[in-house]
Parts: sequence; structure tokens; C-alpha cells
Amino acid sequence: MATDYVHGYSTDESTRLADQAATLTDLLHGDVRYAPGSRVLEAGCGVGAQSVILAANSPDASFTSVDVSARSLAQARRRAREAGTANVAFQQADIFDLPFPDEHFDHVFVCFVLEHLPNPVEALAALRRVLRPGGSVTVIEGDHGSTYFHPDSAYARGAVQCLVDLQRRAGGDSLIGRQLYPLLVRAGYQDVGVSPRMVYVDGSRPDLVEGFTRRTFTAMVEGVGEQAVGQGLVDEASWAAGIRDLYRTAEDDGTFCYTFFKAAATR
Repeated sequence: MATDYVHGYSTDESTRLADQAATLTDLLHGDVRYAPGSRVLEAGCGVGAQSVILAANSPDASFTSVDVSARSLAQARRRAREAGTANVAFQQADIFDLPFPDEHFDHVFVCFVLEHLPNPVEALAALRRVLRPGGSVTVIEGDHGSTYFHPDSAYARGAVQCLVDLQRRAGGDSLIGRQLYPLLVRAGYQDVGVSPRMVYVDGSRPDLVEGFTRRTFTAMVEGVGEQAVGQGLVDEASWAAGIRDLYRTAEDDGTFCYTFFKAAATR
């Protein structure tokens, strides 16, 4: 069973997810290609932000994209229609109770899902059941502990920590990126390899300043402000200062850095 999604299901969050996927397409998906005829399970597809990218990169593969949220799936189907994506079938399903036979898929893709689960090893094991012997799994997760920036700010670091704490209270783990290797090994996968994918942003990269620093990361943190203040993790003035200082890193003399982790393994 999944935890509550700490970021919520608002229109703003859907937009943020789409912005994130578009901004990070080359970094996270540039080396993901599936052979023609492959059957691929995308587990936890959300609003379909990653689905349309995966499908476009491997137009002759067949994708089944599942999620527990009917609301998210409705948005995913709409996004796929608007993109003209024809090789993805969306289906409501729980990762822990997948309605597929054993060894049904050639590949499994999981992106920004494990961080929201209290039992990621069990999730990976459930996905392993539906993966054929020799098939591959790809897992991508962020790690909020990898965040650093200039100008430095204790308030900004405190705001990021609020998000880490909120996700932990909800049963998830936003520091999970660094754990992918041991998690996959514990779940029984073979040939596990992990590569860090760093996003570095400064004034010479205006597309990343807008697409990542402002519209992906800072927007994500800003979106949990009501929860952070309401649960007593921070006072309103300190929260406002933290968000202000995160946006400050997106100015011409600011810098921002964050690391994603991408793991690949086989059954």
C-alpha cells in the first residue's frame, strides 16, 4: 500500500511534474531505449509525465503504465492523447497487487515512486515477480540531501529539511536515491549498477534556472508550506525566508545543484 502523496494532486503539482519531466528528459531518459516488440511496465506512472517520453523514445515497444490514483490516470490518458502517444495502455493497479501473470514483462521502469513508499524492498520484489528472467528494471529517484546552492541560507536549508521531514512522517523517504543499490540487491536483482545524474545550474543555463531551480525544485518545496507550518515544523516567517532564499539562488549570480540516482538491474 502506498503512502499519501506528500505533494498532493493539485493542478499546480501536475504542471510541476510535467515541467520536471521536460527539463530532465536528456539527463534521465537519454539512455533508456527499449527494443521493438518489448513489453514494458511503467510502475507508478502518475500523471503520465514520464510515460509520453518513454513511449516516444521507444515507439515500437508496448507500454503498460499503472498507478493507484484514478485522478492521476485520467490526466495521464489526456496527456497521452494530446501528445499523440499510441503505444501506452494506462491501467489502475497497485504495485503490491499487480494484476499480471508471473514473468509477463521484458522490462520494468520506476521513476520517483519508491520515495513515497514505506516498504520499497517489497515494492521492488513485487515488480520482480512480473519481470521475465533476464529482463531489466530501471529505477530513478532523487535525494534531497544532495541539495546545495549559492548564496547559502540556513532558512533555505531548513525549508528543504521540512520537506524531508514531512515525507518521512507520511511513510516515505526523500533521501532514497543514495540507497538504490542495496535496495535492489535486497529485493533479489542481479547486475545492479547505479549512476548519479547531477543537475548543476547557474546563470549561463537559463533553461535550467527556469525549468529546474524555479519550476521544479523550489516549486516542489514551496508546495508543502501549509503542511510544514501547520504541523509545527517551522514558523511562517522562517518558511517565507526559506522560499525567498531558494528563489534567490535562481538569480544571475546564484547557483543550484541536485543529484538524481539512476539504477539498472536484471532479474
